[in-house]
Amino acid sequence: MGKSIEELLSRNFTTSYQDNKQLIQDILIDNTDLNIREFYFHEQKDIKIVCFFIDGLVNDTKIDTVIDSFIYQAPKLLRDLDVTTLYNNLPDRITKHILHSHALKLLTKVEEAIEAILSGDTLFIIDKCKETILVSTRGWSERSVSEPQTEQVVIGPRDGFTENIRTNTALVRRRIRDPLLSFKSTTVGKSSKTTINIAYHRGKVKEGLVEEVMERLDKIKIDAIIDSGYIGELIEDAPLSPFTTVQTTERPDKVAAAILEGRAAIFVDNSPFVIMVPTYFWQFLQASDDYYTRYMVGSFFRIIRYLAFIISLVFTSIYVMLVSFHQEMIPTSLALTIASGRDVIPFPVLLEALLMEISFELMREAGLRMPKPVGQAVSIVGSLVIGQSAVQAGLVSPFMVIVVATTGIASFAIPNYTASFAIRLVRFPLLIASGTLGLLGFSVVFTLLAIHALSLRSFGESYLAPASPFQPSDQKDTIIRVPWWKMNRLPNLAKGKKEERTNRNQKPHPPQKE
Repeated sequence: MGKSIEELLSRNFTTSYQDNKQLIQDILIDNTDLNIREFYFHEQKDIKIVCFFIDGLVNDTKIDTVIDSFIYQAPKLLRDLDVTTLYNNLPDRITKHILHSHALKLLTKVEEAIEAILSGDTLFIIDKCKETILVSTRGWSERSVSEPQTEQVVIGPRDGFTENIRTNTALVRRRIRDPLLSFKSTTVGKSSKTTINIAYHRGKVKEGLVEEVMERLDKIKIDAIIDSGYIGELIEDAPLSPFTTVQTTERPDKVAAAILEGRAAIFVDNSPFVIMVPTYFWQFLQASDDYYTRYMVGSFFRIIRYLAFIISLVFTSIYVMLVSFHQEMIPTSLALTIASGRDVIPFPVLLEALLMEISFELMREAGLRMPKPVGQAVSIVGSLVIGQSAVQAGLVSPFMVIVVATTGIASFAIPNYTASFAIRLVRFPLLIASGTLGLLGFSVVFTLLAIHALSLRSFGESYLAPASPFQPSDQKDTIIRVPWWKMNRLPNLAKGKKEERTNRNQKPHPPQKE
């Protein structure tokens, strides 16, 4: 070509039909999926037109409809115009009187035209016109709305986000039919030019939160954004922390609830996961079912999840600490049973626990990466066979198998998959400290983790709020969930926190008998 792509993209279209056509071909050279169709739409006036589109990204029916409009309707409109009048504002005249698409745009910049073509739109270049016509013809294949795979519920909506950003925003619009629900758009990625939308409620979002999100997105300089995970890692407050300070979800109902609480949601095109900020640690232990069942049932199972979190974090460490250093803290009968089970074990308790924990993680990862029908069988059969064989071979004790299995099962009870990663990571430092220094090591590492969690912020908000700092009004939906008729106010995060969420005196009661 002789000139760089950057130089060609910086140009504007001219009145030369051949130059404009060649310019697009030079930029999109060596693309077998680039379709070029050239035709006359007014043979008496000898007006040529060429269209460019990417096969597979467009709806062929839409393109055929536009071409039919050019060929059959344009001659009637332009029949009696002389040459000078004909080419004067011809693109504008075509868009107003001939084409009937709901999404039309006149472009003069080459860079905008190329970006639109690569996004699934169709570009029409008209002879002797420096303005080109862009028609929205996007129509690629996509996955339909289905039940989320990572956050399944027993009671509640079954629809989940897809890889289409407009489908995802529509799922939230269906739940919040409020004119104050707003979406801001930006583009990130030099090569991918990924569309990103920030959703928020103008009457409830925290002051400055949307501006902060936009500022962090504008600072991202990267070649491509393939998934929302890229965005989450590039905008979070503590990138070196094992705890994630942004929350992701596949569920539209969760996003709608977060927006109504004054938070912001970040939609990333080509990703079914939406990011919600700011994020609090306790939200990772809350499930959608909590709000769709009666408050006593939801609160009970939420407490079960908190118990599962504690078990998955410290159970193995406490067992190793007691057996290695503090046998006097174990009841005598239980201590004798544990000792009899460890008579033939050649390894210290710490090494035994590490071997079992790593084996469990290996089986979990293998079951996840293998094909779905085979993966479940491998993880279940592998756990049974390896555990039983290890006990019979004298490599691990029966108690260690029970402890590690209980810890692993407890980690599955955590609703948010990314939050379980953090627990699985910090479990190993706790385990090593407990196995080498006993209660002292466990206390030091646990204290350091607590201090670290207290120091974390998520878009200016304390990571452990409303527990730290303690906010009495927000305790209605932290460890337990009070009835809806008791949750009268919005969370302290929301701008309109003093606004009545529900009217007072809504407690149900039987009718009065006369």
